[in-house]
Amino acid sequence: MYRTATCGDLRLCDQGKEVTLSGWVQRSRKLGAMTFVDMRDRYGITQVVFNQEINPELCEDAARLGREYVVQVTGKVAERTSKNPHLPTGDIEIIASSLKVLNKSEIPPFTIEENTDGGDDLRMKYRYLDLRRPGLRANIELRHRMAHEIRRYLDANGFLEIETPILVKSTPEGARDFVVPSRMNPGEFYALPQSPQIFKQLLMVSGFDRYFQLAKCFRDEDLRADRQPEFTQVDCEMSFVEQEDVIQMFEGLVKHVFKHVKGIDFAESFPRMTWADAMKFYGSDKPDTRFGMTFVELTDLVKGHGFAVMDDAELTAGICVPGCASYTRKQTDELTDFVKRPQIGAKGLVWVKYGEDKSVKSSVGKFFSEDEIKTWIDTMGANPGDLLLILSGQVAKTRKALGELRLEMGSRLELRPKNVFSPLWVIDFPLFEWDEETQRYYAMHHPFTAPNPEDIPLLRSDTGKVRATAYDIVINGTELGGGSIRIHDSELQDTMFELLGFTPEKAQEQFGFLMNAFKYGAPPHGGLALGFDRFVSMLAELDSIRDTMAFPKNNSGRDVMNESPAPLDPAQLDELCLKLVSDQE
Repeated sequence: MYRTATCGDLRLCDQGKEVTLSGWVQRSRKLGAMTFVDMRDRYGITQVVFNQEINPELCEDAARLGREYVVQVTGKVAERTSKNPHLPTGDIEIIASSLKVLNKSEIPPFTIEENTDGGDDLRMKYRYLDLRRPGLRANIELRHRMAHEIRRYLDANGFLEIETPILVKSTPEGARDFVVPSRMNPGEFYALPQSPQIFKQLLMVSGFDRYFQLAKCFRDEDLRADRQPEFTQVDCEMSFVEQEDVIQMFEGLVKHVFKHVKGIDFAESFPRMTWADAMKFYGSDKPDTRFGMTFVELTDLVKGHGFAVMDDAELTAGICVPGCASYTRKQTDELTDFVKRPQIGAKGLVWVKYGEDKSVKSSVGKFFSEDEIKTWIDTMGANPGDLLLILSGQVAKTRKALGELRLEMGSRLELRPKNVFSPLWVIDFPLFEWDEETQRYYAMHHPFTAPNPEDIPLLRSDTGKVRATAYDIVINGTELGGGSIRIHDSELQDTMFELLGFTPEKAQEQFGFLMNAFKYGAPPHGGLALGFDRFVSMLAELDSIRDTMAFPKNNSGRDVMNESPAPLDPAQLDELCLKLVSDQE
């Protein structure tokens, strides 16, 4: 056999045993008559000692080993003279009696260590080497443990893991689809699923009652740290449930994973916040509640003082930043520049410094008296030493900008530690969102989301005020997942399609098989999908989901390791009845 133990197994209690290890050469160093080789495999690192005085030929062979050589070593476990407290195997070493090179290696393009000297592009090109590094390996192992615990919890609660198709029909209402040409049906195309939404609803119509899968999903959209063109969802659906049933079930799942994978036990129920309150107090439907600085509205207090920015604004609101009244003019100017960035879009920033001695300094002192500004201070609950940051403008834009400023201040004050987790549910989302450009409503979630039963009478008379029976689970300002109760009544679904601008013919063309299924007794049902990659990155305390995946794409959607996407051979294009045209054509 190639090994009797792994490179992470052996301890002092194994002293004197004859063992065989196989693995990679992490590093080699020669000190006098001794050559020390660190051997590595998935399980750990063990030091191997070659002694020239005992076996000079073997020692010479060891001196020729290069980094990442694959070797097999036999020897005896001995207590290490100079112990390494940073390694689980740091109390022992192997006194080698034989060495076999199983495979040589070229010099790797970067060091296979936690603090590597390889840049992102280089490590992505040689991802199979990058995955040998301990940190990445730990992320993949974490991913495995989380998948196991998710399956264990859902199986214990009666869910069946059922696979749904990867080649489906394009329904271009959400993000762009990835499309796949059909050779057997020239001129026709499959799409890769953005989610298994329709199929999991059909499984409820089929009577399976509780379904889940770790589903591959595909979206052709611009990428960022928490997006990849292909990603994994923990996709679930349940029959005969209301919103409370779904929330309780999946709050239990999240708690289970935190407890069994991270050792964190959430004893209390997760807080709940309406979408309206999330926007009013945090400027985001995924608020980071690890810290305070919630918005305080000042609109009525600031109007009518000759300061046009505030006089003309729909909303004036601010945040109270604790202990920052000592900020310099340079620092407040930096914050002003921050909110003026195009992606944030504020026109300016008003600040008030409430000194430790209760003095008041403000950027708008010529428009407002000290007493008037002290009214703001009282309203915002400021203490001596605090800094007030205030924005004015149109409601949605001001809340968005103030939300970004709040997060920036939370980061600057180190109030967003990655090892602290603050979960909550956001509920009562709007069912529709209005698009000014196309002058029509779009589904905020998807066309199958049920309206809040209390708001059904408003569907035609006050469409924009209809709330969805939808819910998101948010942790640390990240939307971990979301779902809704689905429409199971055919007439209500027809109304929904009509309000979204679908003609009966178009609705039948895109969703006919689901609408037809509903005619045969669809149960009340609902579900939720968790972003599995995001969940892993959260527990790994990472900023990006990329290092939770074995083989991710870069920010351009390319796999630089296998060089995809790539052009097709002309013969393949002919077989698929496809012709490429230039931009000019």
